[in-house]
Amino acid sequence: MEFCPKCSGDDSGVGMPYQKIRKAVIPAAGMGTRFLPATKVTPKEMLPLVDKPLIQYGVEEAVAAGCTEVIIVTSRGKQTMEDHFDRAPELEAALAKRGKTRQLELAVSMTQLCRITYTRQSEPLGLGHAVLQAKELVGDEPFAVILPDDIVCSKVACMKQMVEAFERTQSSILGSEVVEGDAISHYGALDCTQDPSDPRLLIVRDMVEKPKPEDAPSQNAIIGRYILTPRIFSLLEQLQPGSGGELQLTDGIKALLQYEKVYGFHYEGKRHDAGDKLGFLQATVQFALQREDLGPKFREWLRKQTF
Repeated sequence: MEFCPKCSGDDSGVGMPYQKIRKAVIPAAGMGTRFLPATKVTPKEMLPLVDKPLIQYGVEEAVAAGCTEVIIVTSRGKQTMEDHFDRAPELEAALAKRGKTRQLELAVSMTQLCRITYTRQSEPLGLGHAVLQAKELVGDEPFAVILPDDIVCSKVACMKQMVEAFERTQSSILGSEVVEGDAISHYGALDCTQDPSDPRLLIVRDMVEKPKPEDAPSQNAIIGRYILTPRIFSLLEQLQPGSGGELQLTDGIKALLQYEKVYGFHYEGKRHDAGDKLGFLQATVQFALQREDLGPKFREWLRKQTF
């Protein structure tokens, strides 16, 4: 077992166990009402950016960050997500018979990304409640949370950047970006100061969920990436439901501040809100332009359009 001397409480040189992020939780139980009618029978998380569903981008980001297990929180009608990451013998046999090697590799590769387990959120009772459903599968260790609606295009995976910061701080970390003007009212806003040791780290004092622009403590918004210590589970269990009977993850993190340090983290990359129709279209265009097989022809087509 590795130990972190920085966390030592005495002069013996033996500190607290050094924690690593091995598991990621991906909440995927929402109804996707903003994309009706497409999401009436198709989970929003299965909508494709070019040729890959949203949920797969989240799983791949977790794997890129070093996670060996992904826990997907689902709900009724989400079976296609499980099927997507499962083997399809008939499809594989048909592709092999037709000599479609590349397509066969793609079909098999998504089943070998990592260990994927599933748990149900039986009622839509908020993000905090969704994360709480993963308690038994996560156990007593820190873990990542990736919201598949937030797609981050970056050279180094957003969660990998955050895991590297966690390895230095051994504390909960919230993905953050600076938003302009009134947009802060759509996010949780951090009351924070910059960490003197790292310009990308923010020392969090408090946070306000969807503040009025004039009441926002800063323009540092929380986005859909978190690394949390396991204490969050007991705090979420103690929370009183808020508006609509929901448990908000932000409220659980605010309670966590009473016991532990929490940091914000300015990641490098471009985020798209793929839970919004415009954001989804923008993400599709950016990812298509970056593809070697599609980018040049798509860019040329775009140039010719008069719109």
